[in-house]
Amino acid sequence: MRKTPDPVAVGTLLRHVLELLDGDVAKVYEEQGLAGYRPRFSPVVRALLTEGPLSVRDLASAAGVTHSAASQTATQRARAGLVTHTPDPRDARRRLIELTPKAHSLLPQIKAEWYATNSAMAELDAELALPLGHLLTEVAEAVHRRPFRDWIAAAYRRS
Repeated sequence: MRKTPDPVAVGTLLRHVLELLDGDVAKVYEEQGLAGYRPRFSPVVRALLTEGPLSVRDLASAAGVTHSAASQTATQRARAGLVTHTPDPRDARRRLIELTPKAHSLLPQIKAEWYATNSAMAELDAELALPLGHLLTEVAEAVHRRPFRDWIAAAYRRS
């Protein structure tokens, strides 16, 4: 039995690698006393640290995630007492998301994990033919330039 998906099943392989990496990072968070903190929260936390309070739309853009992912993450973090939702003083229809004092108190642990993860990723990259982040960035840029469905349609026409 294979331990990894068939290399032809790229989507399955990408999900498998993400599950392996995120699963281990989540275990480290738990071991460090950050139970409930997930790797998917980090882009949102980084964006709020860098930009300050943001609307969901602006948070999604700053974090490089979908509106839905930013909204769901903000809701989950609010339940945990790590972010607040307050009315935007410039537009009462919008709500601003902001890190709470509780979130700020956890930042030393979270930042230590980020540093360790980045160091570990550099070590993993040294074992790979190409750095994973660079390769995935190239893939994302190529698919933004030419949607994958266009590649598939062209393959259909050739067959």
